[in-house]
Amino acid sequence: MIIKNANIYTTGKVFQKGEIRIQDGKFSSQTTEQKVIDAKGCYAIPGLIDMHLHGCAGYDLCDGTLEALAKIAEHQANAGITGICPATMTLPKQELVRILRIAAEYKKQCETHSGMPDPVLAGCGKGADLLGINMEGPFISSEKKGAQDPKHIVPCSMETAQEFIEASGGLVKLIGVAPENNPDFRSFITQLKGQVHISLAHTNADYDTAMAAFDAGADHAVHLYNAMPPFTHRQPGVIGAVCDSPHVHAELICDGIHIHPSVVRATFRMLGADRIVLISDSMRAAGMPDGSYTLGGLNVNVKNKKATLASDGAIAGSASNLMECMRTAVTHMGIPLEQAVACATVNPAKRLGVYKERGSIEVGKKADLVLLDDSLDVQLIIKDGKVLQSL
Repeated sequence: MIIKNANIYTTGKVFQKGEIRIQDGKFSSQTTEQKVIDAKGCYAIPGLIDMHLHGCAGYDLCDGTLEALAKIAEHQANAGITGICPATMTLPKQELVRILRIAAEYKKQCETHSGMPDPVLAGCGKGADLLGINMEGPFISSEKKGAQDPKHIVPCSMETAQEFIEASGGLVKLIGVAPENNPDFRSFITQLKGQVHISLAHTNADYDTAMAAFDAGADHAVHLYNAMPPFTHRQPGVIGAVCDSPHVHAELICDGIHIHPSVVRATFRMLGADRIVLISDSMRAAGMPDGSYTLGGLNVNVKNKKATLASDGAIAGSASNLMECMRTAVTHMGIPLEQAVACATVNPAKRLGVYKERGSIEVGKKADLVLLDDSLDVQLIIKDGKVLQSL
């Protein structure tokens, strides 16, 4: 396949006119395939990677079924998100273990493409690839629980964390912790940091406690600004600690609801685009009409793409996908397209340890590609070198 006349997003994080060649499912310097696509007037970007979503299309990772994972993957791919790292909710330990085992089985089945136990998995190769699991709970703070169920919050435990990692077959890539509620957080972080990323998640930590966690090896912040103390001039909290810790990356939800555009712009100036990962934090209502849904066993109302807990009105994830969030960051928040694309492709690929295979348009990498028009609307989706969707 040859894609000509495209504005190609390069490894230098700029757009350049050029031609893309695809052979045997990968970007190539040459091709024997005869198909030619004229991408005149379109941006060519890598397939997006969402490293923090809960669900979409009426399904959730925590449904704990192969069907749920397949439907989520299919819906994401059809939006131009070709890699996903869905997030768990705060649930009983054994329920989380079961969910992680299902995820490991799904990954195995999709990689082997044989012996599919469920007909719904027959097309899993067309869905977004499952790149990992983001453990948002259960080692969090009840003070900043957000839409997490406080009944299942527990202190951080090496034994429990290892059980999660083993159950997932190594799919767990991030584990969240609220250090202020866990006296042994330094030991927990130092023992785990070589295996997974440790993130500060749903935490009420002050600046000094957050800095101690980052100094111990934590290197990630879950949805910055949300479910953490505010950033003020005398109490900078987690946000100030993230700013002062160059090795720490931060997630941002740019759906236009979670964070004001001015704050998004300020965060890009404060951290720099290399340290920001755009996420959706989408729940099962993404891609669905307004109505009543659930998240982590809690009732959620969705109206005009705003998801809130029925019990207290707290924001409960988003009803937007990552492509919509990236578009909003550019068109409504003033983030340069070149930076927004990096934060939705390059940065999450590096965080998840898969940048050698995906996250940029380079010879030898997986041919996952999206063509966008001038309005940043999807015109074509290619996954593994095959046209998945053409609009």
